Amino acid sequence: MSRSGDEPPVTIPRDPARDAARRELSKRMYHENDPSWFQRALNAFWDWIEELFSKASTATPGGTLGLVVVVVAVLAALGALWWRLGTPRRGPVSTPALFDDRPRSAADHRAAAQAHAAQGHWSQAVQERMRAVVRALEERALLDTRPGRTADEAATEAGRALPDHKDRLRTAARDFDDVAYGGRPGSEESYRHLTELDHDLDRSKPHLASSTAGSRTGDAPDRDTRRGAAE
Repeated sequence: MSRSGDEPPVTIPRDPARDAARRELSKRMYHENDPSWFQRALNAFWDWIEELFSKASTATPGGTLGLVVVVVAVLAALGALWWRLGTPRRGPVSTPALFDDRPRSAADHRAAAQAHAAQGHWSQAVQERMRAVVRALEERALLDTRPGRTADEAATEAGRALPDHKDRLRTAARDFDDVAYGGRPGSEESYRHLTELDHDLDRSKPHLASSTAGSRTGDAPDRDTRRGAAE
């Protein structure tokens, strides 16, 4: 059936036409080569970086080259600071006790230290050797056996009875704290110093202030006796 020239053309309403086009374009065949969501996110990120550098280069003397120089200088400064200060360590809030809840003798701690040292486990060897030092002083009654004592407290108290070794005891306590609670790895040198200190303390004689005071007190009766005999 032919259409006369006077009849108006057939038209499709605008909204249904738009919906039909949208449905057609949403078919998968039209989107097979579209970038994935990850690629789109990556492209957006690099666009943001490019825009950031573009703005920074216009604000930096020398343009892009000046910006590169500034970035390299900042990275070099950060690297030098890291090398100088080392890896940041979070210090302990409080110094924990030297011993755990398992009572062991000085010989037990020495044997454990030697076993760790033989395997190259210097951190454990340093800790066990320091415990052997303190336990040996307790066994000699130069330190009272007190639960919860820290390495610093033990070094301070032992330094009063053994003043010749006061500085070495404090150094040993610092090494113990750094290794046990400060995150610093133990070393063969630290273990050797602790072993030498342990041997030297074992051969040392304590300085007892009471004996000196007693000898001075005992001199007075002797002088009085001699004076009475002379009269």
